[in-house]
Amino acid sequence: MIRIGIINVSDRASAGVYEDIPGKAVVSYLTDWLTCDWEPVYRVIPDEQDQLEATMIELADTEGCCLVVTTGGTGPALRDVTPEATEAVCQKMLPGFGELMRQESLKYVPTAILSRQTAGIRNQTLLLNLPGKPTAIGQCLSAVFPAIPYCIDLINGPFITTDESKMNVFRPKN
Repeated sequence: MIRIGIINVSDRASAGVYEDIPGKAVVSYLTDWLTCDWEPVYRVIPDEQDQLEATMIELADTEGCCLVVTTGGTGPALRDVTPEATEAVCQKMLPGFGELMRQESLKYVPTAILSRQTAGIRNQTLLLNLPGKPTAIGQCLSAVFPAIPYCIDLINGPFITTDESKMNVFRPKN
């Protein structure tokens, strides 16, 4: 079974002040796109860098997730520490993911230049930071997902398949 970690990084959602809509949006997109058997490994945590680092390490190293997607904590606010936590636990950074997500978001809002999403590799896990708003999550995840299954192939992860009528991924022809 393919395991995918989903972490909503939000002080208010983790405290029960409001519903965890961003994390549920990620599950909805993946459920719509993926044709392989998979299960979410789900967490909602506050904007605390040490807790986020520990959770990413747990999902990658202990839970065996090939992909860990975070939502939220990528802006310039003082408590936004998701990119710093991601960089702290990864061996390799993949800045192209953040570059593409910002480029896509700029089609909709000029404040996309404030976004600090990134991605990186920890052992055999791809960690990906998404924004916290469900609309932006859909825009960004749709833009970068075509490269994700091949990236996971390259780090010796499981073979992820999609419904090509909904999400066409790229893999080089052998």
